[in-house]
Amino acid sequence: MKPQRQSQQLDWINNLRVIALFAVIILHCSSPLLGGYPKVPYNEWLAADFYNALTRFAVPVFVMITGALLLGRDDELFSFLKKRLSRVVIPFLFWSLVYIAYAFYNEDIPYTTDTWANIKQVLHQLKYGSSYHLWYVYMLIGLYFIIPVLSKFIRHASEKETLYFLAVWLIVMLLGQPYMLRYNPPVDIRYFGGYIGYLVLGYYFANKSFTHKKIAVWMGLLFMVTVAGITLGTYSLYQHYNGISTLLYEPLSWPIVILASAIFLMMRFAQISLPQWLITARDFAGKYNYGIYLSHALFLTLLDAPELTGFSLSYKSFNPLFSIPLTALVCFVLSLLLVYVINKLPWIGKYISG
Repeated sequence: MKPQRQSQQLDWINNLRVIALFAVIILHCSSPLLGGYPKVPYNEWLAADFYNALTRFAVPVFVMITGALLLGRDDELFSFLKKRLSRVVIPFLFWSLVYIAYAFYNEDIPYTTDTWANIKQVLHQLKYGSSYHLWYVYMLIGLYFIIPVLSKFIRHASEKETLYFLAVWLIVMLLGQPYMLRYNPPVDIRYFGGYIGYLVLGYYFANKSFTHKKIAVWMGLLFMVTVAGITLGTYSLYQHYNGISTLLYEPLSWPIVILASAIFLMMRFAQISLPQWLITARDFAGKYNYGIYLSHALFLTLLDAPELTGFSLSYKSFNPLFSIPLTALVCFVLSLLLVYVINKLPWIGKYISG
């Protein structure tokens, strides 16, 4: 199965990338409300539950896009690592320091007169992540180290061997779920675990030939049914445990694999004709996709800090069914504008903006 690189493929991937980014922001807008159970009004909590279920595909789809674009390529090892890691690490370090500086300013981290103690605080934050969303970057860096090895396997693997890899990955994922731990055998099969399965899944779905003419329709239906199942299932789990249960939200779980696969295939085969202005806007946002991801958490914090900005916009502003997507849209636009301005700074802008 040889990789396809037609312009049409890149077009639907560009659409999917921006959708996944906006989904991440919606997810982060709604998650604080989800954690408020049972103190928040029932109908508001259900809105957060729905938006969480709707958007949990985002990070797996990001990884699937990475697999679709990078696996199967015959890149020189150190050239690949230098190019990819520099693009990821330099903006990541810049934005990590921004979040650390804000934490010092907001007194979330104590600032002392002891210089070495402050340096250790910074190093500690860099080691464990200076913001909740940066875990993705640590995971992505790990994937970049395995991609050259995995890519060589993919280039020489038959479809049967690729499906074997995916089947074992799904079994390992299933056995890793809390309700299956008692059945987990003592055989060490962790080598097939983690997000590398999404890399292979993205490559496979992006290059597999499908003959069914209505696959986009069926995948759209599967996506909606899965969202409904995750929403209702999570509601039932919360009632059962009288508290938080993210079992159906976990990226490495079967429901999210189905959700991510459905929207990935739906976007690949859907015949979407966008007006030129929307294509221009999409491509403009896509150019700064990584920077928007890195910076959006800062704007979500500032938008909900009236003591700093003089106003507040968050899920609390009005009905969460509407305030959550509006907050996400405003955050998206502000993040895009900031990253665009930083990118235009002389000498360093293009390296640190993301």
